[in-house]
Amino acid sequence: MAAKIDLTLDSADTQALAAFWKTALGYVDEPPPAPFETREEWFAQFGLPEDDSVDDGAWLCDPDGVGPRLCILKVPEPKTAKNRLHIDIRVPGHGSSDERWARIRAESERLVRAGGTVLEFFDGHHVLMADPEGNEFCVGAAPA
Repeated sequence: MAAKIDLTLDSADTQALAAFWKTALGYVDEPPPAPFETREEWFAQFGLPEDDSVDDGAWLCDPDGVGPRLCILKVPEPKTAKNRLHIDIRVPGHGSSDERWARIRAESERLVRAGGTVLEFFDGHHVLMADPEGNEFCVGAAPA
Protein backbone atom coordinates (compact mmCIF):
# COMPACT_ATOMS: atom_id res chain seq x y z
CA MET A 1 0.00 0.00 0.00
CA ALA A 2 1.32 3.42 -0.93
CA ALA A 3 1.89 6.01 1.78
CA LYS A 4 -0.65 8.80 2.10
CA ILE A 5 0.53 12.39 2.19
CA ASP A 6 -0.63 15.66 3.69
CA LEU A 7 0.41 18.98 2.22
CA THR A 8 1.20 21.76 4.70
CA LEU A 9 1.28 25.47 3.97
CA ASP A 10 2.78 28.05 6.31
CA SER A 11 0.59 31.11 6.69
CA ALA A 12 0.17 34.51 8.31
CA ASP A 13 -3.66 34.30 8.25
CA THR A 14 -4.70 30.65 8.35
CA GLN A 15 -8.43 31.24 8.15
CA ALA A 16 -8.22 33.52 5.09
CA LEU A 17 -5.84 31.13 3.33
CA ALA A 18 -8.06 28.17 4.22
CA ALA A 19 -11.06 29.96 2.69
CA PHE A 20 -9.11 30.45 -0.56
CA TRP A 21 -7.99 26.81 -0.78
CA LYS A 22 -11.48 25.50 0.04
CA THR A 23 -12.74 27.55 -2.91
CA ALA A 24 -9.85 26.52 -5.16
CA LEU A 25 -10.01 22.78 -4.45
CA GLY A 26 -13.60 22.20 -3.35
CA TYR A 27 -12.25 21.01 0.00
CA VAL A 28 -14.07 21.19 3.33
CA ASP A 29 -12.98 21.58 6.94
CA GLU A 30 -11.77 18.22 8.18
CA PRO A 31 -13.68 16.95 11.23
CA PRO A 32 -11.64 16.59 14.43
CA PRO A 33 -10.14 13.17 15.06
CA ALA A 34 -12.18 10.77 17.20
CA PRO A 35 -13.10 10.85 20.02
CA PHE A 36 -13.10 14.67 19.95
CA GLU A 37 -16.30 16.53 19.13
CA THR A 38 -14.60 19.82 18.17
CA ARG A 39 -11.20 21.05 17.04
CA GLU A 40 -11.07 23.10 20.26
CA GLU A 41 -11.32 19.89 22.35
CA TRP A 42 -8.68 18.22 20.23
CA PHE A 43 -6.37 21.26 20.46
CA ALA A 44 -6.76 21.53 24.27
CA GLN A 45 -5.18 18.10 24.80
CA PHE A 46 -1.75 19.39 23.79
CA GLY A 47 -1.39 21.83 26.70
CA LEU A 48 -0.03 24.57 24.45
CA PRO A 49 0.66 28.14 25.64
CA GLU A 50 -2.40 30.32 26.10
CA ASP A 51 -1.43 32.56 23.18
CA ASP A 52 -1.68 29.57 20.78
CA SER A 53 -5.12 29.27 19.24
CA VAL A 54 -6.96 26.60 17.32
CA ASP A 55 -7.50 29.37 14.74
CA ASP A 56 -3.73 29.29 14.12
CA GLY A 57 -4.34 26.13 12.08
CA ALA A 58 -6.79 24.87 9.49
CA TRP A 59 -7.23 21.27 8.41
CA LEU A 60 -8.92 20.71 5.06
CA CYS A 61 -9.86 17.53 3.26
CA ASP A 62 -11.28 16.34 -0.02
CA PRO A 63 -14.94 15.51 0.69
CA ASP A 64 -14.60 12.48 -1.61
CA GLY A 65 -11.53 11.24 0.28
CA VAL A 66 -9.36 11.16 -2.84
CA GLY A 67 -7.00 14.14 -2.61
CA PRO A 68 -4.38 14.76 0.06
CA ARG A 69 -5.27 16.52 3.28
CA LEU A 70 -4.20 20.17 3.41
CA CYS A 71 -2.91 21.64 6.67
CA ILE A 72 -2.46 25.39 7.00
CA LEU A 73 -0.41 26.52 9.99
CA LYS A 74 0.33 30.01 11.27
CA VAL A 75 4.01 30.94 11.38
CA PRO A 76 5.59 34.24 12.47
CA GLU A 77 7.95 34.68 9.51
CA PRO A 78 6.82 35.84 6.03
CA LYS A 79 7.31 33.90 2.82
CA THR A 80 10.68 34.94 1.39
CA ALA A 81 11.38 32.76 -1.66
CA LYS A 82 9.82 30.66 -4.39
CA ASN A 83 8.12 27.45 -3.23
CA ARG A 84 10.20 24.31 -3.67
CA LEU A 85 6.96 22.33 -3.98
CA HIS A 86 3.73 23.65 -5.41
CA ILE A 87 0.19 22.48 -6.07
CA ASP A 88 -1.10 21.88 -9.61
CA ILE A 89 -4.84 22.29 -10.03
CA ARG A 90 -6.01 20.15 -12.95
CA VAL A 91 -9.15 21.32 -14.73
CA PRO A 92 -11.24 18.31 -15.84
CA GLY A 93 -12.65 17.69 -19.29
CA HIS A 94 -11.53 16.75 -22.75
CA GLY A 95 -11.81 18.39 -26.13
CA SER A 96 -9.66 20.41 -28.44
CA SER A 97 -6.63 22.31 -27.18
CA ASP A 98 -8.65 25.54 -27.57
CA GLU A 99 -11.45 24.12 -25.40
CA ARG A 100 -8.98 22.95 -22.72
CA TRP A 101 -7.26 26.36 -22.75
CA ALA A 102 -10.63 28.11 -22.37
CA ARG A 103 -11.38 25.98 -19.28
CA ILE A 104 -7.93 26.72 -17.82
CA ARG A 105 -8.44 30.46 -18.40
CA ALA A 106 -11.93 30.33 -16.86
CA GLU A 107 -10.60 28.53 -13.77
CA SER A 108 -7.74 31.01 -13.34
CA GLU A 109 -10.26 33.87 -13.59
CA ARG A 110 -12.45 32.20 -10.92
CA LEU A 111 -9.42 31.90 -8.64
CA VAL A 112 -8.51 35.55 -9.17
CA ARG A 113 -12.01 36.45 -7.95
CA ALA A 114 -11.34 34.24 -4.90
CA GLY A 115 -8.14 36.18 -4.07
CA GLY A 116 -5.46 34.57 -6.23
CA THR A 117 -3.08 36.39 -8.57
CA VAL A 118 -1.99 35.45 -12.09
CA LEU A 119 1.80 35.49 -12.29
CA GLU A 120 2.29 34.25 -15.86
CA PHE A 121 0.36 32.68 -18.74
CA PHE A 122 1.95 29.79 -20.60
CA ASP A 123 -0.43 30.08 -23.54
CA GLY A 124 -2.24 26.90 -24.41
CA HIS A 125 -0.71 24.96 -21.51
CA HIS A 126 -1.05 26.36 -17.97
CA VAL A 127 -1.32 29.48 -15.81
CA LEU A 128 1.15 30.17 -13.00
CA MET A 129 -0.68 31.77 -10.07
CA ALA A 130 -0.19 32.70 -6.43
CA ASP A 131 -2.61 32.30 -3.53
CA PRO A 132 -3.38 35.33 -1.29
CA GLU A 133 -0.11 34.81 0.64
CA GLY A 134 2.09 34.37 -2.43
CA ASN A 135 2.34 30.56 -2.55
CA GLU A 136 2.76 29.60 -6.20
CA PHE A 137 0.51 27.05 -7.90
CA CYS A 138 -0.42 26.18 -11.47
CA VAL A 139 -3.75 25.70 -13.21
CA GLY A 140 -3.64 23.27 -16.13
CA ALA A 141 -5.67 20.60 -17.86
CA ALA A 142 -6.14 17.12 -16.47
CA PRO A 143 -4.23 14.47 -18.43
CA ALA A 144 -6.21 13.23 -21.43
